[in-house]
Order: sequence, then structure tokens, then C-alpha cells
Amino acid sequence: MSDIKQHLQQQLRWHLDQRDPRIENLSDKALREHASRYLSEQVDDHQQHQNLIREVVNEAIGLGPLEPLLHDAEISEIMVNRFDRIFIEKAGCLQDAQIAFSNEQALRRAIDRIVLPLGRHVDDASPMVDARLQDGSRVNAVITPLALAGSCLTIRKFSAKPLTLDDLVKSGSLSAEAAEFLSLSVSCRQNIIVSGGTGTGKTTLLNTLSSEIPGTERVITIEDAAELQLSHDNLISLEARPKNQEGQGAVGIRELVINALRMRPDRLVVGECRGAEALDMLQAMNTGHAGSLSTVHANTARDALRRLEVMVLMGGIELPISAIRQQVASAVDIIVQIARLSDGRRVVVSINEVTGLDGDTLQVATLYERSRATDSLQSCQTPCQFAQHQSDELQARLMHCLVG
Repeated sequence: MSDIKQHLQQQLRWHLDQRDPRIENLSDKALREHASRYLSEQVDDHQQHQNLIREVVNEAIGLGPLEPLLHDAEISEIMVNRFDRIFIEKAGCLQDAQIAFSNEQALRRAIDRIVLPLGRHVDDASPMVDARLQDGSRVNAVITPLALAGSCLTIRKFSAKPLTLDDLVKSGSLSAEAAEFLSLSVSCRQNIIVSGGTGTGKTTLLNTLSSEIPGTERVITIEDAAELQLSHDNLISLEARPKNQEGQGAVGIRELVINALRMRPDRLVVGECRGAEALDMLQAMNTGHAGSLSTVHANTARDALRRLEVMVLMGGIELPISAIRQQVASAVDIIVQIARLSDGRRVVVSINEVTGLDGDTLQVATLYERSRATDSLQSCQTPCQFAQHQSDELQARLMHCLVG
């Protein structure tokens, strides 16, 4: 059977390499149908070899053995450690996919098939690449010599239907009261930072919160690799560009944030703050772009504030730390902390308000915190007198916005 498969692969590659304009102009779906018909003519009993033909077509035109995984809605992540070691994440748990590419070359062809249509490239000179699939799934690939055991590929899938706050409530990630509070905070133009570790669902929650932005406002999203799925009429999506083969032409997040401020945005949504763009984001929040949203990598709300300070310093701008903290205190209103639990569930663990500066210390009040006893997000009754006072002030501000 492997000999037949290899023969069919060679036949199909030869057929597609004829550069027939009738073939080159076909859509992906039509090309697959054409390839399947062609292979059916090359075997005596095409009914018996249907699965084999499907595998050959997937490997020649699609992403090989990954194709059924990409169409499985229950799989959230696909991890190819090497061509014959593939793992998946399903329901928050990792498991062996029990499939493999035929060889290293087949995996490299799949990687090229992803990155080349996007104008990206991966080779010995540039052995790492970030890209995305047509459905918005995020892709990262690393090849030799950086990947010692062979090329590796990671695909983070996104659901075709974006989640809503109601979906998060039904799944237990968020309480109904907290969801209502977040919806009101977005509507009332509070600046919100989503904080969490890798793979905790920051982008998913950012997308959910962004969908609460009123449709009458102009929204500009800025991302390293486009992932957000917003349906606003007045929406512009910007994506950073890496350097080309000559090492030139790179356009980073910071340049996009600066340019976006000239495009008359009501809201800025930055997929993730990783470096010096944090200062531009904070200044935007402080200068007429209230209601902006972004994410940072951090384990707690306080860590998120420290991360913002460090990222501003990474820009090389010599500012005293007190001035940076003043910027953070006046810019950030709400920090939503999320985490992935030991059973794989992704949940909101706390909602926090940045209440200001006490001397040189940024003050954070916990408004909602997940209870370990009930495993639900609950309002903090009296975390401390200072925080309770600030919470009342925030609620009054939100209600004033709602009534006004």
C-alpha cells in the first residue's frame, strides 16, 4: 500500500507541475476535486483506494495528516514535534494524535504551503516563522538547525463562531454578574487589560470583550498575527509585517499603534503588548482613546502592571519610574486575570481595578475573585476598606456613563 501511495504522489505532483492554466486558476475546493478525479483514473479500483486517494490529495494540496485535525471542532491546538510525533489538545488535555507525516520533506512542504501564500518564508537563514491559516488559526513553525529533531509546527485553532460573554457564563469561565460588569465596563469606555499565561485564552477573551464595543464606534485592531474576529462595520484590522529576505521592510506593532492614532480611532485593540509599544498604548489610553483593550503575559494583576513598566523601559526612553507608574495608573482601569486550571479549563480568576498611586506603589483592588470553595467568580464583599471604597466609586462612574 505504501508503494501505491508513493506512486500516486509522484503521479499527482507530475500532473500538477504541468502548469496547466486551467488547473492553476482553480479554487482550493475545485483543485482537490480535480486531483481526486485524476488519481481515481490511475488506480484499477478507486472505491477500494478512496482513503488512500484522500491522503495523497491532502498531502499534495492541503496539510497532509493534519487535515482531519483542522476540521475537528473539539481540537484546540495541534503540536507537531517532528514529522512522526504529533500531539493535540482536546478539552484542555494533551494526547497523542496517533498520526504522522510520511517523512520530513512532507512536513516541510506543509509548512511552505502555509507561509508562502502570506508572503512569508522559512529557510536556513530564517528558520522561524509566525503565520495564520485562512480560518484565522495561528501558526508557528521552526525548522532545522534550530529544531534539532526536525521541523516542528504548532497550530492554535480558533472557533468558527466567536464566543460571547453568555458562552463564557454557560461554560463556567465567568459568573453572570461579572459578565454584566465587563459588558458595562466596555460600553462605558473603561481601558481594559487582559492578563494571563501562555495558552490561557487571552486572545479569545479579548475578542469577546471587543465584540461588546458599540457598533457606532470606529475600531482599529493591531496584531502581530491577525486573530481577532470582529464584525463591526467601522473596523480596520492592521497586522505587523516581518522583515523580508534582505532583512528590510519590517513594520512592528509600535509603528502600527503610532500610525493608528492618525486614523481617527474611537477604540484601539492591541492583540498583545510585548515591548516598547506599551508606552504608545498607554499614551493613547490617556489622550482621547478611552475604552481601548490589550493583553499582556503575566500571572497576576500586579505582575501585569510590572510588565507594563518593564515594556515601557524597553523602548529606550529615559523616563523616571514614577512617571511611568503615573501613566499606568491614569491609563489602565480594569485588569482581567485569566488562567488555565489543572483540568484544562480556561477561566477568569479575578477582575481587578487599578485605583491609583499610593506614593510610588500602584494600588489594585480586587472586584471579583474566583472562589475555590464554589469554583465560581464572586464579588469581593470587603477585600479591604480602601478597595471597597474605590469599587463603589467605579460603580458610580459606570452608572453615570450608563445614565448619561
